[in-house]
Amino acid sequence: MIEIYNECVQDLLVKQSERPKGGLNVREHPQHGIFVENMSKVPVTSYAEISRQIDVGTSNRTVGATQMNATSSRAHTVTTLTFRQRFIDKEKGNQTSEKMSEINLVDLAGSERAASTQATGDRLKEGANINKSLSILGKCISILAKKSSGKTNEVVPYRESKLTFILKNALGGNSRTTMIAALSPASVNYDETLSTLRYAW
Repeated sequence: MIEIYNECVQDLLVKQSERPKGGLNVREHPQHGIFVENMSKVPVTSYAEISRQIDVGTSNRTVGATQMNATSSRAHTVTTLTFRQRFIDKEKGNQTSEKMSEINLVDLAGSERAASTQATGDRLKEGANINKSLSILGKCISILAKKSSGKTNEVVPYRESKLTFILKNALGGNSRTTMIAALSPASVNYDETLSTLRYAW
């Protein structure tokens, strides 16, 4: 479970005091694809154990107060669940094969309008980085959609953001993506709701 805060990747299953100052490096392996170097991997065998680990990571997330939200998420969070299915030869008692799949649960920090949040200083910088990575993610998804229908030969700009680089394996290739948009019924949030719907569409 990691967060991307101001383009810096941090391990949420590690206490803040024990994290490296510059964050973790994101690498690309020719066979295994994208991975975050030195990221914690915790073995789990039940939904209850998964839930406990997510609670630990959630408690370590970076949040901050803005005019719109007292506990606004200031970073994108990526939780990766790796499922392994092992096939055993009952007669010989040894493993014959294994299937593996990954599910990435991504909690995107909401896009921000500086006028609405009245952000200044660090909060303004955080908001700018959030908006930039969301814009690049939208661009990547748009190009991938065009490529799937043969309408473009554009290169997908995964490397322009840590978020899209980490999600490269999940967005392209043999994968499926579902987006859930969080909306506000309040009329004061009309502009944000409209832009969220446009983004999700």
